[in-house]
Order: sequence, then structure tokens, then C-alpha cells
Amino acid sequence: MAEAYEPAGAGGPGPAGRGLGGAWRTAGESWRTYRMVAAMWIRSTMTYRSSFALTLLSSFTVTFFDFVVILLMFGQVRGLGGFSFAEVAFLYGTAGTSFGLADLVMGSLPRMGKRVRDGSFDTFLLRPAPVLAQVAADRFALRRLGRLVQGVLVLVWGLVLLDLSWTPLKVLLVPVMLLSGALIFAALMVLGASALFWMQDAAEVTSSFTYGGNTMLQYPPTIFAQDLVRGVVYVVPLAFVNWLPALYVLGRPAPAGVPGWTAYASPLVAAVCCAVAGWAWRTGLRAYRSTGS
Repeated sequence: MAEAYEPAGAGGPGPAGRGLGGAWRTAGESWRTYRMVAAMWIRSTMTYRSSFALTLLSSFTVTFFDFVVILLMFGQVRGLGGFSFAEVAFLYGTAGTSFGLADLVMGSLPRMGKRVRDGSFDTFLLRPAPVLAQVAADRFALRRLGRLVQGVLVLVWGLVLLDLSWTPLKVLLVPVMLLSGALIFAALMVLGASALFWMQDAAEVTSSFTYGGNTMLQYPPTIFAQDLVRGVVYVVPLAFVNWLPALYVLGRPAPAGVPGWTAYASPLVAAVCCAVAGWAWRTGLRAYRSTGS
């Protein structure tokens, strides 16, 4: 049954998958589906408000300890890789905010491997709604707001401490960087979920590019080997989340061998990543074979 089923919004050959009008209809249907499923889980969460408040506080506290490490570090040194505390806080805040947005919206995707293994993924295929929207919104965890709030607070703190000559382009680049970074992280999460159609036990590997990438981007690129920096520019484009645009905002040169115009390329890179992620998801969906359970 699941083998021959082409779910709604999967990008198949049906009318909704053809043309710009079909793409807009599919996007609208995906948004409605996501909103309805997420709202259901939010209502369920808010039934126990005290429990939600405690889990939200716990999520905020756990992620805040990551920044405490940086605070302790700067209690002993005056700079990190040539970057001041305010500059590192800016990097931390931009990476944390972008990842927090993506994790809030797409954080349920790593469960794909388990669903494929036990056959519960078939349930999503039987519903006349976009599959990716269902999977992403399933068990929507409002507690992930803690990570997002923490990232925003550190970003605001860093902006207050920074002593920069702001231009209209730099001001515009900050929100563009945050949104583009969130889309890049979200695309990587979809790519990771797509890989789970074939490698059901690879969730930890795919998480290394999202959670691990977020941790790496919180620190200056100058403390990492140049080969690694080039890898996150030309292979897995994590540098476009914040490193390249943030260096321009901070008035610092791009890493050696990286063109200066890449500071403005984050929206284009995000669009390409989303297109590749969409193709990977549709390919994985067509290759899926039910367990029969």
C-alpha cells in the first residue's frame, strides 16, 4: 500500500506538483497542515502549564550553560582567536538564534529513523496531507523555545556591547543572516531525515551537521584549521549561516581564499540548500518500502 502511494505535496507528478501555481498550492497546503498538527500538540502541552513552564526553564538553562563556558573562558583571557567577547557573543547569538528557529520548526525530523524501522511512518502516508509537514509538526515541542530565547538574548547582549560603525547594509544583513541561517539548518535537517529512509540508524551522524554545526559556528573561524573552514564554505555550507555575513558586519576580512562577496550570498545558498533538501526528500519518499507491520 505505501509502496504505490504518492502522498499529497510530495512533489510527485500530480497536478499539484506542476508549475508555479502548483508549487504555491503545495506550500499553502503544507503550511495549513503544519499549523493544524502543531496547534494540536501545543494545546496538549498547555493542558499542563506548570509542567510546560518547568520544561521550558530546563531547556533554557541547559542551553545557557553552553554560553557559561564562554563567560568563564573570557574570565581568564581577553580575546579568543583575535575576537573580543562582544564579537564572540554576536557569533554565538546569530548561530543560536538561527538554529533555535530551525530546531523549533523541524526538530521532530530525527525521529524519522525509528518510524521507518517500526512501520509507523505508514500512518503519515495514509493521510491526504503533505507528508513532510506532518512529520515536522508531529510531537511539536514548544519547550524548544528555550533554546531560541537564549540565542536571542545573547545576540541582543552582543549587539549592545559591540562598538561598530553601522551602515544600512549591515543593519539589513543581520535579519537576513538569521533567516537564511535558519533555512540552511532546516534544509540540513530535511536532508538528514531523507537519509534515514535508507540508513535508519544514522540519526546521530546527521545530527553532527546540525547540532554540531551550531556549536562550531558559535566560535570564531580563526580558531579552526583552514581546511575545516573551507569545508564549511564549499562542501557543507554552514559558514553561510553566520561566519561569512557576520565577519562583514564586524568589519573583519573573509577567511583566506574565500571571496568577499560571499558575505551577501546566504539567501542564495539557503535557496539552493532548500531545493536540494526538497529533491532528497521526494527521492527518499519514492524509495520508501513499508515494513508491512
